Amino acid sequence: MRPIFLLACALLLAAPARAEGVATLCTLVVEPGVAEPLLSEGDCDTRVTPASTFKIALAVMAADAGLITAPDAPALPFKAGYVDWNPAWRATTTPEAWMRNSVVWYSYEMTKMLGAKRFEAYVRAFDLGNGDVSGDPGADNGLTGSWIGSSLAISPREQVGFLARLLGGEIAVAPEAVALTRTLADQGEQPNGWRLFAKTGAAAPKRADGKPDRARSYGWYVGWAEKGDRRVFFARLVQNQGASDTPPSFRARDGVRADLFSATSALLR
Repeated sequence: MRPIFLLACALLLAAPARAEGVATLCTLVVEPGVAEPLLSEGDCDTRVTPASTFKIALAVMAADAGLITAPDAPALPFKAGYVDWNPAWRATTTPEAWMRNSVVWYSYEMTKMLGAKRFEAYVRAFDLGNGDVSGDPGADNGLTGSWIGSSLAISPREQVGFLARLLGGEIAVAPEAVALTRTLADQGEQPNGWRLFAKTGAAAPKRADGKPDRARSYGWYVGWAEKGDRRVFFARLVQNQGASDTPPSFRARDGVRADLFSATSALLR
C-alpha cells in the first residue's frame, strides 16, 4: 500500500466515529488491482437495508430489460396515490430525475414492469446481499419495497463488490445498460479531478412492533470514481444516534466527498 494511503487511513481512523448524532458504521474504499483496501474502517460486513442505493442496480435491470432507454425516457406521469411526501416527486419523472430526486414511486413502476419473477432473477444474478425480495412478512410487498427497510439486506463490502463486478464486465447484462446507468449516476468532476458516480440511500430499521425506528435510520453513500486509467469503488454506511432533521444519507455523502474528493484529500491523488 502506498505511504500516502497509510497516512490518510491513520488520520481517518483517528477521527471520532460519531459526529452530530450520527455514527459511521463503515467506510470502505477499494481499487481494482490493489491487494488491500485503500481504506477499511469499521464493520463492513454486516448487512442492512440498501434503501435507495438499490436504484443503481434497478437502473441496470430496467435498462437491460428495455424499460429505460435514455436519460429522458420513459417519462412517467405522476398519479394521485403515488408516494409523494417529497414535493419534487409530484411531477412527470424521467430516469434522470428519478435518480437525481430519488423518486420512490418511479422505482415501484420499474419493478412492476419487470414483474416478480424477472425482478427476483436479476437480484439473484447480481448477487445482491441476502437476495431476499420477499418483503415484510404477510404484506406481499416484496416487488415494491423489499429494498426499503425490509427483507433485502446488503453489506458495504457487498455493495462495493457488486459495483466492481458491474463495471468490470462480470455481470451478464447489455453493455448499453451499464453505460446508461453510469450516465444516470454521474455526479460530475470533483475538486481533486476525480469524476464521481454515486447514489445516496436512507431507511429506518424496524422496531419490535414493526414500525420504523427513524431515530436509528441508516444512511448510505455508495459508488465509484474515475481519474485517468484509475477507478476506485467506495461505500460509507452511517446510522442516526437520535432524532435528526438532516437525512443520514446526506451526512454520508458529504463526509465521503470531503474525505475522498475535496481538493485537500490525501487519500486519492
